[in-house]
Amino acid sequence: MKQYQKIQTVFFRNPENNFKTLLEGRFTKPEFELLKNIDWVCTEKIDGINIRVMWDGKNVRFGGKTDNAQIPPSLISLLQDKFTNEVMQKHFKNQEVCLYGEGYGRKIQKGSNYLPDRTDFILFDIKIGMWLTRDSIKDIADKLRIDIVPIIGIWKLDEAIEYVRNGFKSTIAHNKEYMAEGLVMKPKIELFNRRGERVITKIKHKDFDDVKKENILTE
Repeated sequence: MKQYQKIQTVFFRNPENNFKTLLEGRFTKPEFELLKNIDWVCTEKIDGINIRVMWDGKNVRFGGKTDNAQIPPSLISLLQDKFTNEVMQKHFKNQEVCLYGEGYGRKIQKGSNYLPDRTDFILFDIKIGMWLTRDSIKDIADKLRIDIVPIIGIWKLDEAIEYVRNGFKSTIAHNKEYMAEGLVMKPKIELFNRRGERVITKIKHKDFDDVKKENILTE
């Protein structure tokens, strides 16, 4: 099943410093600028490994961000326990389904801040012919007894960007002082551009940390 759409950072990066900082106000897609004053649902961006759980109506299989991506053995084992053929058949019957989520925790990126002694899977999207609404995703997550990425706020795009610039603590991390990676933002009412791509963007706190470092170096 299809890989998850690449999520563009809201602003272009600056080619003059090897793309280390953002060109604030220079939106990567025209729809971001057009829609910046509507309500966007902003969820915590988790620092992990992109995971697909794919059900074809008969068998379940697992993939990373790409078909060739390597998944750690501990995470594969966890996915096999959580998403058996029996579980997927019970909840989805013969429908083709793709669950999109993040594998995170011990030995994955800086995941020991989230889970110091284990790995886990957290859901952020589902496609069953079409992309499901947040309410439907939450309902399925509850039935499967899996976590879903938390909503941090519903804001205008500029408000969400400023929130990340200031930094905020992760809402799911075991380490209560761990700074969240950032936000993923989607319009409150799902929208698509003329290419059929979903309107979705992201912003990382690190993008603004890099600005501070660049300013210190040039002073």
